[in-house]
Amino acid sequence: MDRVILEKTDERGSSLWQDAWVKLRKNRLALWGLAVLVILCVVSLLTPWIAPYGYEEQDLILGATPPSAEHWLGTDIFGRDMLTRIMYGGRVSLTVGFIATGVALIIGVLWGAIAGFAGGRVDAVMMRIVDILYALPFMIFIVLLMVVFGRNIFLLFFAIGAVEWLTMARIVRGQVMALRKQEFVEAAYSLGLSQWIIIRRHIIPNTLGPVIVYTTLTIPSVMLLEAFLSFLGLGIQPPQSSWGLLISYGVETMEEFPWLLIFPGLTLSLTLFALNFLGDGLRDALDPRTSKD
Repeated sequence: MDRVILEKTDERGSSLWQDAWVKLRKNRLALWGLAVLVILCVVSLLTPWIAPYGYEEQDLILGATPPSAEHWLGTDIFGRDMLTRIMYGGRVSLTVGFIATGVALIIGVLWGAIAGFAGGRVDAVMMRIVDILYALPFMIFIVLLMVVFGRNIFLLFFAIGAVEWLTMARIVRGQVMALRKQEFVEAAYSLGLSQWIIIRRHIIPNTLGPVIVYTTLTIPSVMLLEAFLSFLGLGIQPPQSSWGLLISYGVETMEEFPWLLIFPGLTLSLTLFALNFLGDGLRDALDPRTSKD
């Protein structure tokens, strides 16, 4: 009898994150995406020590050359090693993608959850603010920030994240409004749980699926937005590089030097696929409705 009681005492319930990790490990594509992202992040962090050349090092006499034993991915029109520039570009692109998306995620989830759960006048006022911000021209907002505070890469991160959160807030608000009238929320109220506990334990876990998926789509979108701003002279400037900026330059010379477009494009595409596969895996793993007892 004592042994049975001891065995029951040792039994512990698993958390949502533990269950999610167990299910995520069974998804090979998601694990592949996670591995690719980890490798890209590690390479980007170690780039100053493992890059074969400096990102500003150029050889005008050499010019654009195709891939060779000396330059594995070729060189650009200024004789700069493409492998080195892609590695350094990954530092900028991944930093912009993750930091700006993180800013958008934090602001959007909090704003949308509060608006959707509170409802009434609070929801109306908060969402009208979102509509007003949607109506403001994004480029004018960026130009004003650059004029007032000067050109700063961290300011660029904040500016992009401060705009991308609007859609995130609408997605979270819609999910919360659909969940707050569900039976499990009413049951939590009847048990005397506070609103914060209900939001943390019941509302937010049920919104993680759409939020994770949209987050994985936001990161490459932010990378392309950074490339557009750099092309207009408001973002990253040469000799620094980013994947988007390299792709923009590659488009201009793709007929003569196709490798200038192919390799940065493949790198960005690989990152996009990895994010999508990881996002699908996290969506399935973090969805409480798919959990098994």
